[in-house]
Order: sequence, then structure tokens, then C-alpha cells
Amino acid sequence: MTARETRSRPEKRNDRADKPSWRVEGMPEDDGDRSPLQRLPGGRNFWILALLLLALNFFITNLLLGPPARVLVPYTFFIEQVDAGNVESITSTGDTIQGTFREPVTEPGAEEPGAPTFTEFETERPTFADDDLFQRLVDHGVVVNAEPADAPPPLWQQLLFGFGPTLLLLWIFYRIFRRAGSAMSSLGGLGASRARRYEAASHGRTTFDDVAGIDDAEEELAEIVDFLKDPEKYTRLGGTIPKGVLLTGPPGTGKTLLARAVAGEADVPFFSVSASEFIEMVVGVGASRVRDLFEQAKKVAPSIIFIDELDAIGRSRAGAATVGGHDEREQTLNQILTEMDGFTGSEGVIVIAATNRPEILDKALLRPGRFDRQVVVSPPDQRGRKAILEVHTRNVPLANDVDLDVIASTTPGFVGADLRNLVNEAALMAARRGNEKVTAADFSDALEKVVLGAERQIMMSEEERRRTAYHEGGHALIGMLRAGADPVRKVSIIPRGRALGVTLQSPQADRYAYDSDYLKGRLMGLLGGRAAEELVFGVISSGAENDMVQATQIARAMVGKWGMSPEVGPVAVFDEQQVDAFGRPQVSEDTMRLVDREVRRILDEAYDEAVELLAKNRDKLDALATALLEKETLEEDEAYAVAGVAREGETTPEES
Repeated sequence: MTARETRSRPEKRNDRADKPSWRVEGMPEDDGDRSPLQRLPGGRNFWILALLLLALNFFITNLLLGPPARVLVPYTFFIEQVDAGNVESITSTGDTIQGTFREPVTEPGAEEPGAPTFTEFETERPTFADDDLFQRLVDHGVVVNAEPADAPPPLWQQLLFGFGPTLLLLWIFYRIFRRAGSAMSSLGGLGASRARRYEAASHGRTTFDDVAGIDDAEEELAEIVDFLKDPEKYTRLGGTIPKGVLLTGPPGTGKTLLARAVAGEADVPFFSVSASEFIEMVVGVGASRVRDLFEQAKKVAPSIIFIDELDAIGRSRAGAATVGGHDEREQTLNQILTEMDGFTGSEGVIVIAATNRPEILDKALLRPGRFDRQVVVSPPDQRGRKAILEVHTRNVPLANDVDLDVIASTTPGFVGADLRNLVNEAALMAARRGNEKVTAADFSDALEKVVLGAERQIMMSEEERRRTAYHEGGHALIGMLRAGADPVRKVSIIPRGRALGVTLQSPQADRYAYDSDYLKGRLMGLLGGRAAEELVFGVISSGAENDMVQATQIARAMVGKWGMSPEVGPVAVFDEQQVDAFGRPQVSEDTMRLVDREVRRILDEAYDEAVELLAKNRDKLDALATALLEKETLEEDEAYAVAGVAREGETTPEES
């Protein structure tokens, strides 16, 4: 018989041998492998604790309510103690006599020092005794009781010591079961959605009247509102409304407000949730919460689900590292994809999501059938900023000198949240000053506080003030002289935030694209403070730290993003979608070295031009520094007048 035949022959094996040696985590154990205590509900430890508590209850009841311990003594010893007058009282039941000695005695025959003593005793009177016991007891003053010596204790003691331990035991069991039940309910509640539902009646109705400055996005969503109000208008022609709308744009542009306005205009339930709230440490909870959220929304359809910061769970799955294939974020994303466009429809439920980083979202989210419509919520232009200011100043009393057009023109790049904060800071500043209305000065000071930071009360040496004056004068003068540069709005050597001085520049009109000449002018302006210090004092200081950081960022973007370097060419080096597992650009080391050389070249050229321009206009730089040392702050008109520089479209007195 060959070995192969031996192995193929079936052998008799017991059941234990047939069982696999591995065990899946979370599977219940086989009853045959468990002890009787383990098979009981609650587990072995629970029932061991229960038995110990019952034993404790038994001993407490018997020790506290049981009769006192009595020592059995010979009858002759008892008679001797009676004759000695040491018996205090007795109780007799038949021939059994129980009593108490007046003085503690030792047991008969135990005469050694330290022997235990007792007062409670018990003895048996022989039936043949003829000693006139009763008379002897009376003669020695022994009390003969009429009730048993071991009579039960009072009722309150019986209730306290008899039922007290039992009630305590029951209370302990109750607490144990209640805690276990709450733990199970909380575990089961992990899968419940944490979305907050907003109703117009309870939270106030938000409409498009509360949204301003983002008219393009508002028009895109008007169709959603119309569908929710009159769905038959579209369905009768075979059309379907987009299932998902993705709002993209910088933070604070009003994406959440716009979503609530859609719900308020359509007058439908609005469920709001942050994408990060889906994720928990327990695998599968995120997908369960997504299912629960959509179930809630379907029950009150038509309704809107708003998911903020979608990129928290909607990141691209390409190249993502997972652990064992059970990545919680991916499971949550898959469930959202299924709910939005799976076998089960979600008619009447529209999903609106917001993100600041649409470029990193998974492509499956953006295909038709999921988020079919993408709405870009851009920062408002000057007209939009004025409209936003009008919304936020509805309940703010404004003075006659407040011009919202001027405020809108001096706040380029501000989004809705920034403008709301500006109005609030101006109102607070007016209240601190005791004004009845908010004035233009309040808005100007609030803008400085928001953009430049709060003033710091620090003592600066005269040398430090002079260095700061020339530093800020260098920034301002290059902004005035460099063609195409943003106009200088204010120059100050008052310390604000982390800076010892500030120069505020803003464009006359909103810019949406930047040419290389404008960016080089920005670089010269940023490096102008350092150039002025080196020109005047022959040394440089650490005051230009933030300037160099901003200048380096602009130069790297010019080379690696915008193709403004002839050596590198039109190559997108810093592309967020083209990075390796460590977040590094997927380009060669030679390319990165070339980028670094080009960045250095651009910054060196800008710095040399700034030094040359300031050297040619040293008199203007000295005039600005002197005026700053005297007044500390120069407004726009005053700064240009002191430097003797004409603004664009104007002429200086010398030129006229």
C-alpha cells in the first residue's frame, strides 16, 4: 500500500479533531468548549460575583440576627456559680438552662493565664437532681426570666438586617444590568446618524434674501428650489433633477449659508452634518450612519442633506493605503456612492456638499448620477462685497460718513465671513468709544485690526524705531514707484500683531489673473524693506522674515505652477494630484534642483532691482522715514504727498 493510498483512506476521527484550529474573532464559542458557568447568561465572572454576594448576604444575616454564642458548662459548675452569687439571670426551657454570669469566668479546667472568658452560658439540669434549685436561685438574687433568652430582636432590626443585605444585593444587580444595557445601547447608537435637522419654524427660515454677493451660485441653485416646490413640472417631461450639488470655493464664501437658503426657499427639512462625524474607531459605523441619515431624509422627502467638508471622506481612493482592506473612510464613501446612485433610489432627497479642495475628491463622486452639478462659490467682487455689507449692516446704525462703496473697494479678497467680522468689529469699536452710530473711522480702525492685527503697547528704542521707519518706507516707496504695483493705502510703524510696522496695499479693482510683471513688482515690494535696511544701515535684520516667506512662495509658484521661468518652461511641478505616497512632487531630482535655482534667480533679481530703485530715490525714502518717525502713521494721501510721488492719473506739483 502506497503512502498516497494511506492518506486517502478515511479514518475515524472524533468531533474535536474535525474542528478547525482557527477561530474567527467575534464568533461565539462552542458550548462544548465552555464550562457550565460560562454557558449561563452574563458569563462566568458575573455569576461568580453573584454567588459571592449571596454568600456574603447569608453570613451577614446569620451573624447579626442569629443568637449569641453560648458556652456549654457542667451543671455542677453552674451550681457553684449560683452559690457564689455570680449568676445574674437565667431562662429555662425544659431541662435546658441558659443564662448570664455577672463576672466573666473561664471554662472549667482552663486555669492557665490568658484563657478565654465568657458570660453567656448554657447547661442541662439532670432529671434526677433534687437540689431545690428554684429556692437557691431566689436566695442568691438570680433573675428568672419569663421569655426565652434567645428571643428574636426587635422588628426594626429584623427588617434592617434581614432585608437590608438582600436589597443591597438587588440594587447592585440592577446597577450592573443597567450599566450593561446602557453600554449595549450606546454601542448600538454608534451607527445612528448625528445629522442635525433644521426646521424653519424652530430655527428661523434662511432665504436667498440672506445671501448676497454670490449671484452666479444662487442662480445655479434656483432650479433646485423650483424642483422641490414643483417636481411635476420637470418629471412630466421626463427630466430628472440632479441628485447632488457640489459647492466648491474658499472658506467663508457662504457655501453652508447657500445650502440652508435653498432649504429655506423650498421650505423642506434640511439635514446638516460634517463629513468627519461619519468616522469612528469602530469599523462599519460610518456606513451605518450614512444609511441612517438617508433613511431619515427619505421619511420626510422632499428634503435636503448637506454634507460639509466632503473631502474628509471623499478623498480619491487611487493609491490610498488601507489596512487589511477594511478602511473605514472607504467604506463610508462606498455607502454614500450607493445611496446616491445604487439599486435603491433616493427620490426626493437632494444631497448638497461643500468642500475647499475639489481636486482631491474621488472621481466616482463627481460622475453623473452622484454630484452631477458643481457650483463654484468664488470670493465676491466689489459689487458683491457691497451687497454683503448691506446685508450685515441691516441692524447696525451707520453714521452719514460711512460709504459702503469705499469699504468694498478697500477690502479686495474679503469673503462673506470676513466682511461679517469686519462689521462686527466696527460695531464693537463704536460701542467701546461710546458712539451712538458706527462711523467711517470705526470701520477704518476695524479694518486695520482685522488685516494688520491689534496694536501692541511695547517700548521700542529710538534705533529700532528708525530702522522700522526705513523698512516700512522701503515697502511703501517701491509700491509707489513700481509701475503696475498696488497703491499704498497706509504706512505705520506702530507694532501690530507680530509685526513692528505695516504697509497696507490694495488694488484699485479686483484682480483675477496676475501677469509676470505684476508678480515681479510684488516681489520687489516684499523685499523693499530688507533692501532699505541694507542701503541705509549696511546691515540686515530679522524683521524681514515674513516678507521673505511670502516672496519665496510667490517665486516658487511662478516657477513650479505658472510656468513663468524660461529654464523650467510650462511644467506643473507642484501639482497636488501628482504626488507620491509621502506627498512629494512626482518629478526628478534634477527638475527640483532646477526649480530651486530659478526661484533663487528670480528673488535675487527682484532684490537687486529694489536696491537700485531705492538708491535712485534716496531722498524720497528719507522723507518717508522722517515723516513716519514724527507721526507714526501716514494715510494714503499724506504718504504720497510726503514722498512727492504722483498716483496713477495724477501729476505732482513739480510736474504741473
